[in-house]
Formats: sequence, C-alpha cells, structure tokens
Amino acid sequence: MEEPKKEVSEIAGQARNDGRKQERIIIADKDAARLDAYLAEVTELSRSQAQRRIKEGRVLVNGAPCKVNLPVKQGDCIAVDSGQVTVDSVEPQDIPLDIVYEDDFLIVINKPQGLVVHPAAGNSDGTLVNALLFAGVGLSGLGGDLRPGIVHRIDKMTSGLLVVAKDDKTHLALAEQFGAHTASRSYLALVHGNIKTDSGTVDANVGRHPKHRKKMAVTAGGRHAVTHYTVLARFGVATLLRLELETGRTHQIRVHMAHLKHPVLGDEVYGTAAPKLGLTGQALHGFALQFVHPKTGERVSFTAPLPQTFLSALKKLGWDGTSPEGLEGVFCEKVD
Repeated sequence: MEEPKKEVSEIAGQARNDGRKQERIIIADKDAARLDAYLAEVTELSRSQAQRRIKEGRVLVNGAPCKVNLPVKQGDCIAVDSGQVTVDSVEPQDIPLDIVYEDDFLIVINKPQGLVVHPAAGNSDGTLVNALLFAGVGLSGLGGDLRPGIVHRIDKMTSGLLVVAKDDKTHLALAEQFGAHTASRSYLALVHGNIKTDSGTVDANVGRHPKHRKKMAVTAGGRHAVTHYTVLARFGVATLLRLELETGRTHQIRVHMAHLKHPVLGDEVYGTAAPKLGLTGQALHGFALQFVHPKTGERVSFTAPLPQTFLSALKKLGWDGTSPEGLEGVFCEKVD
C-alpha cells in the first residue's frame, strides 16, 4: 500500500531535526527530469556537487532520501543540508531596522543598500539576520541556522522590501507563493541609455554563467525568467523604469537589463561605463511587495520610498520632482 503523502510542515521538521546543520528548503517551481540537474539549476551547486550531496544522504525530497535521477515534481519540498555551521554561528548585532509592518506571524523590512540578508561566505556577520536576532524577532527555523525566517532575498547592493517569517507554517506558506509566482514584487531602476520602447517584456532564461559561477547569465539551459518593464521617465543618458517580476530568478532584473544592453546604473557586476551620479551600488529598489497573508487569507501590499541616493541621482539627471501617477509615496524624502 502506498504511504500517504506527508504534510509539508512535517517534512520540513524532519529535514532540520539536527539543530547543528544549515538546511535550505526549496519548494520546486516546476517539474524536472532529474534532481541533480534541478539542484544545479536553482542553487550555487554544480551538478557533480549536487550528486555528491544526494549520495551522502544530505538531500531529502518530501522528507525522504533519494537518488540523483529522481524526477522532480512541482511542489516537492527539497531540503539541502550544507553541514557547515553550528547553532551559535550567528550572533545578534545592533543594526538598525526599517520595519514596514510586523505582526505575530511575519515582518516586512525595507532593506537598505549594502546590507546582506543572511550570513554566508565572505559575510559572516553584519547581516539582516544578525539585526533581527538582536531585535528579538522570533524566526522560523526552515532557513537553517544561517537563514532563519528568510523566505526570499535581495542582493546586497539592492534596496527594498522583503518579508521574513516568524514560524515554520508561515514560512512554508510564503515560500509556496514565491515558488508559484503568486506573490508580486515591483522594482524601480535607473538603467543606462535610452530604451526605445515605452514598455516591453524580457522573456529569456536565466542560469549560472558557464564560466563564472558567482554570476548569472541569459542562457538556453537556464530557468524560465520573465521581466516586464515600463518607462517612467527619460533622461537621455539614462531611463527610469518600473519593473514587474513574473518570475524571481537570482539577479533577474540585472541580467535581463544587461541582456537588453541597458544595464542598471551602478551595477559593477553586469554593468558598463555609465554616469556614477553619486551612486554607491546599483540603482535598483524593490518598492512594492504583495502576497496573501498566511494567517488571514487576505492579500496585503506594502510600499517603500526610494533611498536618498536614488533620489539624488534622479535630481542630477534633471528630474523635476514630479512623481509618477500612483507612486507619490515612493518618490519622496523618507520622514523618520
């Protein structure tokens, strides 16, 4: 007799029953022919590294050990154990937080440019996770010791909104929404040059760069990625865009804009020579976030104003201070 399928919350609990390990929980966003190939596509692991972890029993699918050639089904819960850290690896640190919303189940943060979301190689502390721990925010355990509560990420030098889960049930419900692309994220960006069309869509797969594993690239073997853009203002040397993510791949906007030959201003990884305008990183800001609240079932939305460096760059380009319709609260000086 076939065993009944376990609840995702039970699976996640089983996946992290050893408190001294870091697990990454992935909700599969599509069917795939093989588990090892899927992990190489959606994580920083190479295919051979993924195969080794699977064979070592450090990958569970729906709570069970698996083989490298296991077919992946959309909605599968995949737990990948890195086995690298201990419980006391992350220390609380007094780092200011811009809290947009908080309740007993989740917290929405406006992350500043320059703040890493969670500890990793090269950034062992000084992260959003360290700040949340210092603030006494209870966090879900599904992200492992280094990424507690982290449902999705924003690049270090990108600013904007992200939601953090306080318990496992909330974390899983939010992760499923991001995996199914029913949660929406909207960005504002200054890109190099003058985009000819007033609006458009970039539909181009994004995957690991074939030579530089820390970079992403438009590649035929990558994951399906779609970005919609609308021109809000033109400044000759630069264009102000509103961008909507239909999918949420690593570095998606930055890669897609570079693919169009209009890289985000200030992007030192994917960009080209462009006006600095006082920017200290890429002019990319996640200004809007929407999702269904896992507890209430209501669709909630949040916005965050542009950071001062972005506003200053706009003024240097000749922006007259007029906010695009419906975005008056975003194009304004933040009042503490």
